[in-house]
Amino acid sequence: QVQLQESGPGLVKPSETLSLTCTVSGDSMTSSYYAWIRHAPGKGLECLGVIGPDGRPYYSQTFESRTSISSDTSEKQVSLRLSSVTPEDTAMYYCVKDVGHWGQGTQVTVSS
Repeated sequence: QVQLQESGPGLVKPSETLSLTCTVSGDSMTSSYYAWIRHAPGKGLECLGVIGPDGRPYYSQTFESRTSISSDTSEKQVSLRLSSVTPEDTAMYYCVKDVGHWGQGTQVTVSS
């Protein structure tokens, strides 16, 4: 059974870099795509980017300039870094495997 667990700081200050980690269990990560998706209050779902089994990331054009996604198959982790955050980046952040498997999400608030 695939399980995804997001973790990271719940509070980040404006202009800082947000770093989140998704810990994967029940999957070898050798044939799956992992995405970071967020849901901000009053907005729809937004995909920040996806990383393939070869470790190559693909970024949404909206976030490309300040997003970095990486994976470590030995540690079974997928990481997200979002730089220069603003209060508009306050959202629930989800790690998603192959569209169908979602983590529980982690709330991130950007505030001074």
